[in-house]
Amino acid sequence: MGLEKAYGHAKERFAKWGVDTDKAMAAVKNFTLSLHCWQGDDVTGFEDFAEMAGGGTLVTGGYPGRARTPEELRADLELVMSMIPGKQKVSLHAKYAETSGKKVGRNELQPEHFANWVDWAKDLGIGLDFNPTFFAHPMFKDGFSIASADEGVRRYWIDHGKSSRKIAEHFGKTLGKTCVTNFWMADGYKDIPIDRVAPRQRMKDALDEIFSEKIDRAYNRDAVESKLFGIGVESYTVGSNEFFMGYTSQNKEILLCMDAGHYHPSEVISEKISSALLFVSEVLLHVSRPVRWDSDHVVVYDDELKSIAQEIVRGGFADRVHFGLDYFDASINRVAAWTIGARNAVKAMLAAYLEPVDVLKKAENEGDWTSRLALLEIFKDLPYGVVWDYFCSLNGVPVREEWLAKAKDYERDVLSKRK
Repeated sequence: MGLEKAYGHAKERFAKWGVDTDKAMAAVKNFTLSLHCWQGDDVTGFEDFAEMAGGGTLVTGGYPGRARTPEELRADLELVMSMIPGKQKVSLHAKYAETSGKKVGRNELQPEHFANWVDWAKDLGIGLDFNPTFFAHPMFKDGFSIASADEGVRRYWIDHGKSSRKIAEHFGKTLGKTCVTNFWMADGYKDIPIDRVAPRQRMKDALDEIFSEKIDRAYNRDAVESKLFGIGVESYTVGSNEFFMGYTSQNKEILLCMDAGHYHPSEVISEKISSALLFVSEVLLHVSRPVRWDSDHVVVYDDELKSIAQEIVRGGFADRVHFGLDYFDASINRVAAWTIGARNAVKAMLAAYLEPVDVLKKAENEGDWTSRLALLEIFKDLPYGVVWDYFCSLNGVPVREEWLAKAKDYERDVLSKRK
């Protein structure tokens, strides 16, 4: 059976339950996925290598083909985006600045240091998101940045936060697409602290200063990201979930970023979305796959990914949720890792829009919980995959396994030659 004919049958099956597959595909075509640049180079960035001291992230694996230059990273991203249906943005960290060989402190970064990224994005018609880099730097001292008791350290990172917002504003103005700037600080203690209050007060005051300059939200929206703990700060994280829930509830224009790996292993962010959006204006999702904890595995099409997408669609939150990926796997082909996770994210959103939500809500509102459970199971057998294949075909991207051949060809012709 040809894809067109198979889609016709699938459309009839969904229509029986009140779902218009064409409308679902139209909704997902306008869904924007933010791709994280750091999957392609193992979170290395393009600063002077000496700047990488002072703590950072842990990337495992040594698969050949890591992007070594901005040009290689952009070329890899272009291939990935050619294999994903819908709209994309690219999320940059400050450490991906291009300074023409000059040593520029993060507190001195300017829009000009991202000019090549902006020109590239403009040519592709995509937007850019941004992340100040508060780690892997000599000024990240004793486990602290903006919450440091050292005024000089604290000032350095406050200035970095301010310059980052100006860069983001430039992205939004120049590209005509709102930039989301996410603040994650790894500040904390390895062992048990006596004073838990003072570092949090310093972080609050620092953020208040950073965000004090008003920037048009059409150009930039700020987000803050919590974490349960990190390597080297196992006993105390300044920017905890409670800290940032409180901060974003008090500062309504700032987004709450929820990372799938930044909570207790028994917690899931799909459960948190509806609660958070009762109290904050918008949320940013950093979607990864935590195995045991914040291990940042490639996103697969699992129950939690589907639940995240369902919560967005069922709650009518599409215009209040910004969806970004955040993982880094150096044990497999990095382009394939990007593509697998990104295609799964878009597929999950399509499946959520195809779900007969009105039928399920009707059963729930009538107290018919038997039908609710039975229908949830029955709907798992609807032909979501056929609609996904047709959606990929309509958008001119590879269908099913076709993308893997392209990734393998690129590995043979390009990635394998990088030493």
